[in-house]
Amino acid sequence: MVGTVNVLQLLDWMKSRGSTAYPQREAQAETPEPHNRAMSGTYQLLYKYLENRYANTVVLTFGQIEGLLGFALPDQARLHQEWWTDTAIGVAVPNYSDSWILAGRTAVPNLLAQTVVFERAS
Repeated sequence: MVGTVNVLQLLDWMKSRGSTAYPQREAQAETPEPHNRAMSGTYQLLYKYLENRYANTVVLTFGQIEGLLGFALPDQARLHQEWWTDTAIGVAVPNYSDSWILAGRTAVPNLLAQTVVFERAS
């Protein structure tokens, strides 16, 4: 072996020569680390509750969440699963979802049972 060539350098070189043998690398969106942003707002009490739980899985009913928050969840939370799971990278993330994202968790709702499973993100 003559020498070690960095694969990324090789791909860049091939691209500069007009090679179509390898697809162009796409820039990956950087996902902010959960604890690099500050939690504030009306959903802060849910954040604090989830942040202080040691269990990897926390199951809360809609009623329990409303009890923590001190107000009723919006109708969209009870009717649309996307309200809990619409946190795609590169899309403006709703402020309310910061309460579980910044606590290092994902939300998996069960609309029929009116519960949400908050799993610690791995």
